[in-house]
Amino acid sequence: MRLALAVLAVLPLAACGSGSAKDGTVTLTYRLWDDQQKVGYDKVMAGFEKANPNIKVKIEVMPYDDYWTKLTADAVAGSAPDVFWMSPGYFPEFATKGVLADLSPLGLDTSKYHPNVVSSNTYNGKLYGVPKDWGMPGLLYNKDLFKKAGVTMPDKLTWAPDGSGTLVEVARKLTTDEAGKHPDDPGFNPDKIATYGFGSWNHSQTQWMNWIESNGGKLVDKPFGTYTFNDDASAQAVQFGVDLISKYHVSPPATQTNPPTGKATDMFTGGTVAMFPANNALLPFVAPGVKFEIGVAAMPEGPKGRAVNINGLGEAVYAKGKHLQEAMKLAKYLSSDEAQKSMADQGYIFPALTGDTLAQGYVDFWKAKNIDVSPYLEESKGTTFNMPIVTGWTGFESKLNEIFNEIYLGKIPPKQGLEQAVTAGNATIK
Repeated sequence: MRLALAVLAVLPLAACGSGSAKDGTVTLTYRLWDDQQKVGYDKVMAGFEKANPNIKVKIEVMPYDDYWTKLTADAVAGSAPDVFWMSPGYFPEFATKGVLADLSPLGLDTSKYHPNVVSSNTYNGKLYGVPKDWGMPGLLYNKDLFKKAGVTMPDKLTWAPDGSGTLVEVARKLTTDEAGKHPDDPGFNPDKIATYGFGSWNHSQTQWMNWIESNGGKLVDKPFGTYTFNDDASAQAVQFGVDLISKYHVSPPATQTNPPTGKATDMFTGGTVAMFPANNALLPFVAPGVKFEIGVAAMPEGPKGRAVNINGLGEAVYAKGKHLQEAMKLAKYLSSDEAQKSMADQGYIFPALTGDTLAQGYVDFWKAKNIDVSPYLEESKGTTFNMPIVTGWTGFESKLNEIFNEIYLGKIPPKQGLEQAVTAGNATIK
């Protein structure tokens, strides 16, 4: 895929991705990767087609594991879909290769959208993706395990690199070995733990990136800049994530959770992990199958407060599409209150458009399922940060995971690992 993306810089792009009927009706292709959201978008597109009877929309679902490879290949071949989902990690690669249409002509008032979602779809001061929605980590927790342990979730959880704060304290109370002993009890056996208080593992968006930013570290110096997370504050933060496993014994060992074969999510849904940082987008996949009541709390506050990663998707338009004018109309509609409220009311997204009125539909949907997602909404109003918006991320991510797997296994110290990661990452930036 990296080679294919490089080819985009030198190949002219052919026009494709849509079709026209003899009666003048235009059919646009809209690609996404979530088959659950496809159901919601069926309703959204029905509204668009009613307002634009000469335009039909064909929704194409491409599984995430294949999505980016296929999109890259289609862009190289000149057959990309007319409108498609774009994520922060891949945005720089496509924006810098001329694949995405400049959406400035839409005249969107970007102040109405979450600023992080706007910035993660902006390149050289121009908008190349309509702000679609946002997701971010919150702390899912097993209310049954809390009740069994006689523990009440505090109003806020706190942490510090030295282990002080309420997070470790609460996690210890929820962690038990097979004999029912807690980590502070005499005779506690860390090799035979039955229930873990917290799920700490190598996951960038929901785990160590949040530790770093909440401890005063920075992932990058600026959008389209360079990686900077090899400082002492970042190393201390990552060490805390590892200490939850190997020092405090409140999280599963990395041998069970390291990607790509780890079972961290399964351990939470199976009832052996009490607190689990997770993006709200995970709820439709885990909530229906669990046998316990799910609670949601805000992410823990670090020494510099709470800083939470926000993942804002965009609706991108193929720059060389055959029916660019109609595709721009669709993008404009997807930016509207009507479209984003529909998806929120159906329980799929927090809309990129700000304001509690639009988001309330999402909150109400999950409230009806006995899950209070309002902590996510409150987090979005605080300190948030994007995934690194830099070129080369797509090629760097696998190497980054390899290094962090070694860190979480305790095979290399965090400071050494972060030095390796930043050096490797900056070498991929163009």
